[in-house]
Amino acid sequence: MIRFESVSKAYGKGTQAIRDFSLLVPSSRTLTLVGSSGSGKTTLLRLVNRMVDPTSGRVLIDEEDIRRRDPVALRRSIGYVLQNGGLLPHRTVAENIATVPVLNGVPRRRARQNALGLLERVGMDASLADRYPHELSGGQQQRVGVARALASDPNILLMDEPFGAVDPIVRRELQDELLRLQKTLGKTILFVTHDIDEALRLGDAVVVLREGGVIAQQGTPQEILSNPANEFVREFVGVDRADRQLSTAVVDGREIVLDADGRPVGVMAR
Repeated sequence: MIRFESVSKAYGKGTQAIRDFSLLVPSSRTLTLVGSSGSGKTTLLRLVNRMVDPTSGRVLIDEEDIRRRDPVALRRSIGYVLQNGGLLPHRTVAENIATVPVLNGVPRRRARQNALGLLERVGMDASLADRYPHELSGGQQQRVGVARALASDPNILLMDEPFGAVDPIVRRELQDELLRLQKTLGKTILFVTHDIDEALRLGDAVVVLREGGVIAQQGTPQEILSNPANEFVREFVGVDRADRQLSTAVVDGREIVLDADGRPVGVMAR
């Protein structure tokens, strides 16, 4: 469980990135933070692993103030996935995945064996273990990034726009992979994105942010879509978009889902 208590963060000459932010991220659930640039999404993520410290307020993990934790030890206990993978270019795939376990004292041979298992868990062939990051596709690099984040078996995963740099087809595949992994592993995931469709698809709960980390609305995806709290959320979520306004029609004995313009968008499952 992650708890933000009245957290504020100012940079430089008083630039206020976060103002009086409070939020509970439940254990073993995925919470998505969604908002445009300047909404403080990444700052909130970096407050959890002490890449930055709050100007005021507290961040707690399992009711312990993280300022009592050694920053390096804290970061090694939390999985962190970046937009561009953040892989070390001079290390192989297996070496990248094994980085934190080796730093934590796991013998290299065992860390490598665990890395091979993690590659398969994220949908990659173990034969890729000795390749370097530049020899992988963007989607493969992101899968390795997820495997590396899981290598120390952390309770918490922080994911900062992890699928934002790949094409839409690969992005969908990576989202599917994360949903599958979360169903199996049950991690506490704080996922940052600017894409509302991704936030609604992946989050058990969604927090829509305005500038400065102000919460415009929080709730389940169903609650956000069915009852936007205000005009800002309504526009951000796109409640009035044609692809959000769905109806059905029967064509050749099959029930087809149509958007507001009458275009087919799917088939009802039997």
